[in-house]
Amino acid sequence: MTVSVDDASAIRGRTGSAGRRASAVLAAAGLFAFACFAPASAHAQPSRAPKQRAKAAPPAYVSYVTHAGDTLYEIASRYLSDTADWAVLSRLNHVPAPRRMPAGIALRLPADKLKQDPETARVIATSGPAEHASGASPYLPLTAGATLGEGDRIRTGPNGFVTLELSDGSHLTMTQDGALDIDRLRRTTLTGAGDRQLELRRGQVESQVTHATKKDDRFQIRSPSVVAGVRGTRFRVAYDGDAQTTAVEVLDGAVGVDPVAALSRKSAPPPGVPLQASAQLLTERFGSVTRAGAAIGDAVALLPAPALKEPARVQDAKTVAFDLIPAEAAGAAETATSATTYRVQISRDADQLDLIRDLRVSAPHAEFGDLADGTYFVRIAAIDANGLEGLPQVYAFERRQFAVGASAARRVGGHDYEFRWFVSRAPASAQTRFRFVMATTADLRHPIVDRADLTGGQLVVSDLPPGVYYWTIVAEQFDNGRLYATASAVRTFTLAR
Repeated sequence: MTVSVDDASAIRGRTGSAGRRASAVLAAAGLFAFACFAPASAHAQPSRAPKQRAKAAPPAYVSYVTHAGDTLYEIASRYLSDTADWAVLSRLNHVPAPRRMPAGIALRLPADKLKQDPETARVIATSGPAEHASGASPYLPLTAGATLGEGDRIRTGPNGFVTLELSDGSHLTMTQDGALDIDRLRRTTLTGAGDRQLELRRGQVESQVTHATKKDDRFQIRSPSVVAGVRGTRFRVAYDGDAQTTAVEVLDGAVGVDPVAALSRKSAPPPGVPLQASAQLLTERFGSVTRAGAAIGDAVALLPAPALKEPARVQDAKTVAFDLIPAEAAGAAETATSATTYRVQISRDADQLDLIRDLRVSAPHAEFGDLADGTYFVRIAAIDANGLEGLPQVYAFERRQFAVGASAARRVGGHDYEFRWFVSRAPASAQTRFRFVMATTADLRHPIVDRADLTGGQLVVSDLPPGVYYWTIVAEQFDNGRLYATASAVRTFTLAR
């Protein structure tokens, strides 16, 4: 079987010998079919409506080459949405219905009548509040491993995230406080082309779309103000319901952006229309912001990514915190404007498919609170005055809560001082060693006591003369081939006469 997608004029210009034989069999039927299905330009149209005729899209057809013994009934049953449409095939191709056809006859099948099979999306990651519903059913918690289909609705709450994987390997990640409807999730039986349309009602969705292999593959994300269509790219679409604006940001590839018609939110470019035919073609590293009911916003270059200060630092404090270096401070040549805010996200994977934290801050510092020990990835980006999020930068980091608590007290009835300490984390696979340092100055440059390789949590110092003393305890752990070290705050005490 040979399958191709063509417009009506191209198919009319291609006539095979087998097609001529079929036409000769039913010449009268052929004339009738021609009269019924010729394009609009072949008919006399009233002069009062020339604009409407110019806007009408020509009918699209798909070519099917027959196998020996094929009938129109069987072809319609296999590849058309309604078996009764065999009559359309008969008139369109001048072939009598009962006839079994030889191999090699090129038939035209109307593209808008092709059968589509339903597909599913698999949930590969969730975090925080994430729910789904179908039809009038109530929302239920969404978990990894679940499958979703056409008509399902998804919503996330604060710090709620969901990532879907489609059958072709494409991924969609919904961030917190979002709402997304799966309007269409199908694949055309004859051509294998995917037809995926998503409705973003609130929040942001980031997509990594596998490159389209079929001419009429369609992947579209709609908001109340724009339709964003792609054929293989990484991009983000965010809808702000309060401002009624949609931001589209392209990280890789290209995205066609079209306005949503005032009377039909479902209007969108049909399958097979090249991205260049869109109202706006956004290429990588560019974005636009469009208000509902207005023209598509101008393309704006996305801000370069900031850098992470001390990227190799182990996050061992009570809270996880990051300091950013703005791109302009780092000397980025392409930076013409400054960031107004920053976005910092934490994920369990480098591709940010398993998001667990999402924060926007006005200063280049982000603090997330507590986080379980493990290896994570942080993605940072700058946001400009238009609200467009810039290019991201991803860093791996290790979270290992490893803090030292310490205290000191004079022993009752004596002149000895007793120092005690403990660590917040003591892995079974590693022994913790300590170093005790005491000096008469806060910088500890000239210690009067320096004891290393201590394994316990206590030390007694005797015969200290009166004065002011400063001390700290350093803890070291060697675990999984890596050395971890942390120190307590420098403490002080005064010993009177």
